[in-house]
Amino acid sequence: MNQIAALLPASNIIVDLDVASKAALFGAMGEVFERSAKLPRASVAASLSAREKLGSTGLGQGIAIPHGRIARLPEAIGAFARLRVPIAFDAPDGKPVDQIFVLLVPEHATDQHLQLLSELAQMFSERAFRDRLSAAKDEAALAAAFRDWQPR
Repeated sequence: MNQIAALLPASNIIVDLDVASKAALFGAMGEVFERSAKLPRASVAASLSAREKLGSTGLGQGIAIPHGRIARLPEAIGAFARLRVPIAFDAPDGKPVDQIFVLLVPEHATDQHLQLLSELAQMFSERAFRDRLSAAKDEAALAAAFRDWQPR
């Protein structure tokens, strides 16, 4: 299993999330992590917003990878949302995003953080993978796409 699938619980995969902005997205993802990992939703949203102020985490091609560090988080955890309607994300190609992977890491996990971001960038750089996510009918199909992906 790849590193990303290992940190993505099925409960953290959302299809057709309905949000209108980055702020609304970060709030909704805070709720996801509050349910799955007992993290305070406001802390999650604040961490994601603080990182985003440093520069957009939009990659282009409709993809964004917002990420943040969380104090007292025992290990990295992720969530994936496919949006009902794409939102503006200041991506380099100027296109709105509709596929979002949120990565949270422990406060001092620098090397792991960079390795995970690198694997995510590799994963989302593959058109076939992005297309599979777009075509997935439900959370189970999305989970399978992440589980089946292999680094090259």
